[in-house]
Amino acid sequence: MSWLLHLYETYESNLGRVGVIEKKKYSEQEYTLLPISHTTQTAHIEVLVTEEGEFHFATVVVEKSDASTLIPCTEDSASRAGSKVAPYPLHDKLSYVAGDYTAYGGEAKKEDPFVAYIQQLGEWASSPYADPKVQSIYTYLRKGCLIQDLVKWHILAVDGNGKLIGKWDKKYANLYSEKPAIFSVVAGEQESAFVRFTVHSPKKQLAKVWKDQAMYDSFIRYYNDRLGDERLCYVTGSKLPATSKHANKIRNAADKAKLISANDTSGFTYRGRFNESAEVASISYDVSQKAHNALKWLIQRQGKIIDQRVFLVWTNNAQEIPAPEEDTLSVLRRRPIVQQRKSVTSDILASELAKALDGYKNELASNSSDVNLLILDSATTGRMAVLYYRHMEQQQYFDKLLKWHSTCAWLHRYRKDEEGDSVAFYGAPATKDIAYAAYGPRANDKVVKGLMERILPCIVDGRAIPSDVVNSAFRRASNPVSMEKWEWEKTLSITCALINKKEEYPLALDKEQDDRSYLFGRLLAVADVLERRALGSDETRSSNAIRYMNSFAQHPERTWKTIQASLQPYQARLGSKGYYLSGLIDDIATRFKFDDFNNKPLTGKYLLGFYSQRHDLFQKKEKQEQVEDALE
Repeated sequence: MSWLLHLYETYESNLGRVGVIEKKKYSEQEYTLLPISHTTQTAHIEVLVTEEGEFHFATVVVEKSDASTLIPCTEDSASRAGSKVAPYPLHDKLSYVAGDYTAYGGEAKKEDPFVAYIQQLGEWASSPYADPKVQSIYTYLRKGCLIQDLVKWHILAVDGNGKLIGKWDKKYANLYSEKPAIFSVVAGEQESAFVRFTVHSPKKQLAKVWKDQAMYDSFIRYYNDRLGDERLCYVTGSKLPATSKHANKIRNAADKAKLISANDTSGFTYRGRFNESAEVASISYDVSQKAHNALKWLIQRQGKIIDQRVFLVWTNNAQEIPAPEEDTLSVLRRRPIVQQRKSVTSDILASELAKALDGYKNELASNSSDVNLLILDSATTGRMAVLYYRHMEQQQYFDKLLKWHSTCAWLHRYRKDEEGDSVAFYGAPATKDIAYAAYGPRANDKVVKGLMERILPCIVDGRAIPSDVVNSAFRRASNPVSMEKWEWEKTLSITCALINKKEEYPLALDKEQDDRSYLFGRLLAVADVLERRALGSDETRSSNAIRYMNSFAQHPERTWKTIQASLQPYQARLGSKGYYLSGLIDDIATRFKFDDFNNKPLTGKYLLGFYSQRHDLFQKKEKQEQVEDALE
């Protein structure tokens, strides 16, 4: 229940944002922290009525960004499914809100949806909490002429017999010069169109009903008087009106999965232990509404969804906070005062990260604003589960991030800036990039979300990175001929970061290191650089060292003989310019212990040696070129 309590506290901490329409950073999509007793629906038709309760205007809601509508709801309507008649209190489908639905060919049902709808709306409109807008809409709808007016305004389409057309067919082209707009927004037949209402006044500017705070408060006060018996709330410990019907639409408007449900009265959900579901756990209506609405808001605002799996990190005051799945560059980019240096070490990186994370901590409202991490997913369309949840103090969370980014670190060059130029950064890769390094760029979302779930405990709980992930990345990094150069370079640096999480080697070349795998990696790097310099910048084919890399990792002694033999013509071509590299090969070879120069497969350390040696040679060449340019 702790995750429910912290979501409830988040809602209480952000009451000032309830009902306030916000937009996502990089899109026009709107979202809001829902008031209790409210949900969202996608509207297809908008109807305006006058304050006197007369039809004024109607239009088809074509823009998707404008279709999402905040509507009041009851416990029954929020969880209705199939043929169950449970009307929403105000806005609803055509079959509910139109009194002349059956007159225009709608199917007559044993329980008339319109009768249930208009009776419920009338009770709200006649209550002491009713807003004048509700009364205006009720006055119009009880006349039962909605479809008639929508047909007159060419919103709905009828056939030659004056009945509603089901799905659009070319045979109706003789009745209409073009396809009516309603068929472009509804997925099924016209009767499934969702209608929203608002009120027009020629004297003053009125807020849209679904954006009016007074309307929200009107229904909340009205509905609170109609709630059920009080029970002990297992979340807050208080006695409050309870509910057994909890919210859906958690990830999006079409999401039917629920986190809390107990409607299986004949199976083995709780039979044999309890007589009824309320004995398992009782949650108050207020807590359920606020916690679920806070969760929806947080997911829309800052959640990451991959193949319907939700990854969410938040604080109660909803301040911006770095997510564990981000790479180091993303964390540092948000703090413009922090800049990565060209020369980096683990100590420098830890210092830079500490400055960045201190900036986040200073922005948090109070030290009591703890950090929550949550992973959600559903195996079926109706049930959702909490796969992972952690609640920790902010200092502990930032310490975990600092350790991850400064230990699972290597030099990466695959990121781009806003202009599309490559950006080098030293630090930890993003978990999504780890998935692509381990399983290839064509790894589907199910693979990616599974790996992200497995890596998260490594970041937050300090667990070791799963060996199968490291081994898979190692095998791909050792097979450069199977991928393009840019992809291999990205895979190589990410693999080095994963291996280095355990080995804790520096990026700078360790010339005193005598580990056989590290030394073999150094040999391979020198051979690659030597051949590349002999070929020149115009030649783009892979060197022999790169082509034999996979075989080299499995049989280093035997493969090195082949590589060294292939180097002789390139050493001859370089002449005196190749003396340094040839001498470096000899120097590295002398560091081997006699028994270590064998065909035993190499460990991941050889990639660290390869990368560090190559990086060291590239830096030396850059310095030499800078000196030559200065002399000229």
